[in-house]
Amino acid sequence: MKLDVDALGTFYEMAQEGAGLAASRLTSMTGLPTRVGVTHVNFARGTSVRRDLDDGLERAGVRVSLSGGVTGTSLLLFDGESAGTVTETVTEGAVPADPERARVSAVTEVGQIMNNGYVDGWANVLDTTIDVSPPSYVEGSDPRAFLEESTPAPRRDELAIVFRNAAETVEREITFRHYLLPDRDTVERLFQRRESDRSIELEKLAGFDRIAHRGAEAAARSLSKMTGIDASVDIRRINFVSLDAIPNEISTEPQVSVAFSFSGMPSGYLLILFDEPSARALVEAALDATTTAEFGAFERDTVQELANVMASGMLDGWANLLDTHVDHSTPAYAHDMGAAAVDTLVVGLGRRQEFAFVFDTQIRAVDTELDIDVFVIPDEADLKEALASFELDAVEGTSPTASTEFPVDSGEIDPDEFNWISEREER
Repeated sequence: MKLDVDALGTFYEMAQEGAGLAASRLTSMTGLPTRVGVTHVNFARGTSVRRDLDDGLERAGVRVSLSGGVTGTSLLLFDGESAGTVTETVTEGAVPADPERARVSAVTEVGQIMNNGYVDGWANVLDTTIDVSPPSYVEGSDPRAFLEESTPAPRRDELAIVFRNAAETVEREITFRHYLLPDRDTVERLFQRRESDRSIELEKLAGFDRIAHRGAEAAARSLSKMTGIDASVDIRRINFVSLDAIPNEISTEPQVSVAFSFSGMPSGYLLILFDEPSARALVEAALDATTTAEFGAFERDTVQELANVMASGMLDGWANLLDTHVDHSTPAYAHDMGAAAVDTLVVGLGRRQEFAFVFDTQIRAVDTELDIDVFVIPDEADLKEALASFELDAVEGTSPTASTEFPVDSGEIDPDEFNWISEREER
C-alpha cells in the first residue's frame, strides 16, 4: 500500500486541530488553561503501542468506535491522578454519595466531550461526517484493558498507523493521552496515492524499520563489547512529525549529545543522546576510569568514539540492504539542554521539507540505570527513493556488518571539524 506524503501532512494538521478543540473543551469544563503538546503520527508495531501504555500507571478514560468518514477506535486516557483532579473540578462544591460512581461519571463525561472535540476537528479537515458510538469507560494499568476491545487492535508485529496527542493543564496538573487507531480500509482510502512521486510504500517502510532494529541491536552489541554493560533495544516507533515539533520530543534536562550527518542512499541526520549519569557510566565502564566533575575533553572524546561505533551499526544495515554506501560525518559533540542539539538538524532539513520521518530508538542497560536515545532522520526525498529501490524479500537476509572495534587511541578531535550541517548541497 502506498501512502501519500502530502496527505500525511494534512492529517498531521488534522490531529493538531482536533487536539486544539479537545483542549479548549477541557478548559471550558474545568476553567483551567490547557497547553497542547506535540502531535504525533506514528508508524508503530502493536508491541510498541502496548509498551507505550505499559508503564505501570493507572489510567482511566473513554473508548469509542468510529464509522463513516473515519473507521476505527478513539481512546482518550487520563492518568490516575488526573482522573481524580477532573472529578474534583467537575463536582466542586458537591459531596457525592458514591465517590467512585461520581469519578466514573465525571471522567466519562469529560472524556466524551474532549474526544468529540478531536472527532469534530478531523471532520472539519476532511470535510466529512464521522459517527461516534456511545463511550465505554475504561480503566487499569494493563494495556489489554484499553486495546483488547479496540477495533482494530494493532497486531504485535503489524506496523500500524497511530495518531497520538498529549496535553496538560497549566495551573492544576491534568495530563492525558489520545490515540486514534484507524482501520486499514480508512488508511487506504484516505492516504493511498496512485502516483509514485509523492508516495511511500507502507510495507517497505516496515522493512526499513526492521533493518533499523537490527542496526540498533548491532549498536547495542557494540556498546556491550566496548563497556561490558549488557544492553537491550527498544524500537519505539517511526514518527511522522513537523520539523518544528522535533525539539519538543527531547528532554529539557542537560544532555550529552553526539550528532552526525550521513550521506549516500539515504542521507540525513543521526542524533545520539545520553543523560549525564548514563554518559558518565559509559565512559567509566569503557575506560575503567573515574570521570572528572566537569566532564571535560577526556570524557568528550570517549563519548564521541562510542557514538561513532554505534552510528556505524545503525546505518550499516541500510547500506547493505540497498547495496550502497552510507558515510557519516565526524561527530558533533554538545553538552547542553537536549533540545539545543536538535535545532541545527532541523535547520539543515528545513531548507527542503516541512515534515520528517523520525526513527526513534532507545537502548537500555539490562542491569543498570542507563538510557540512550537514538533518533535517525532521513532526508524525505532520499527515503522515498530508498524505499523504492529494494525488494521486500531482501530484508530477511540483510544484517549490519559494521566494525564493532573500539579504537585503541582516538586522539584529540578538533571541535572545528564539526561544521557539517551546512556543508551539504541544496537538492
